[in-house]
Amino acid sequence: MTDHVADARKDNWVDRFMPRALRPYARLMRLDRPIGWWLLLLPCWWGLALAQIAAGGGAPNFWYGFLVFLGAVIMRGAGCTLNDIADRDFDAQVARTRSRPIPSGQVSVKAAFVFLVLQCLAGLLILLQFNWTTVLIGAASLVIVAIYPFMKRFTYWPQVFLGLAFNWGALLSWSAVHDGLAWPAVLLYLGGIAWTLAYDTIYAHQDKEDDVLIGVKSTALKFGASSVYWISGFFILALILIEASLWLAQAGLFAHMGVAAAAFHAAWQISRLDIDDPQRCHRLFLSNRDFGLILLLGLLLDTFIK
Repeated sequence: MTDHVADARKDNWVDRFMPRALRPYARLMRLDRPIGWWLLLLPCWWGLALAQIAAGGGAPNFWYGFLVFLGAVIMRGAGCTLNDIADRDFDAQVARTRSRPIPSGQVSVKAAFVFLVLQCLAGLLILLQFNWTTVLIGAASLVIVAIYPFMKRFTYWPQVFLGLAFNWGALLSWSAVHDGLAWPAVLLYLGGIAWTLAYDTIYAHQDKEDDVLIGVKSTALKFGASSVYWISGFFILALILIEASLWLAQAGLFAHMGVAAAAFHAAWQISRLDIDDPQRCHRLFLSNRDFGLILLLGLLLDTFIK
């Protein structure tokens, strides 16, 4: 039995510091790969900052920021646990994933399911700290989270469902501040979905050969050699929608500068993209944390300047 997951960094903190008995569950949550919770968290923080701008500026609610951070880590872990339960037979056939806790035998399916329930309960406790409108919005996301792991069996567009789930926090965070939704939040959410289509298509090119062999679908397989044009289009659409959300929220110069800087980052990604180089695809996928942080910095500067 391996004590390391093939697609995680060998010097990650889980392998180095986590007690051995807890490591399989930490890996099931992907705590050894923080990029997932970053990509789930950033739209939450965008939504909080944009909601604060629309409310007239000032410091955003840091308590809400901390709560959505915890929620992102836990619910990303729950989503990965569900994904690994659903994909255990596929994962066992792919070199990059057969060392994950379930296919490698470190965690049984029954234990993984119990762990999934515990994570969902922890997420619910966090969600209950918000107003009831936000609680209902957060609960509604569970439908998308539940169906996403199965979409790659039926459609070449599973990344759409990932985007619907991973950017829900933009709606939730706006509602936490305003006790309801408005067009700036909706456009920010749609922009996040387009962003997810861009970065997860890049990610999917790592696995396209294995995906063909085991019979699962992705936008990487759908677009093939024309992927660079589609990814460029998704980045452009994301930036247009996010910029429109800023105008509707009456954001200031720094927020718009953040979008412009993120556009340069997206252009850099496209200039470096080689869809036949899995390692480069992985590095570019990881760089989308920086894309999201650039946007967040512009929004935060705008809240304080207002």
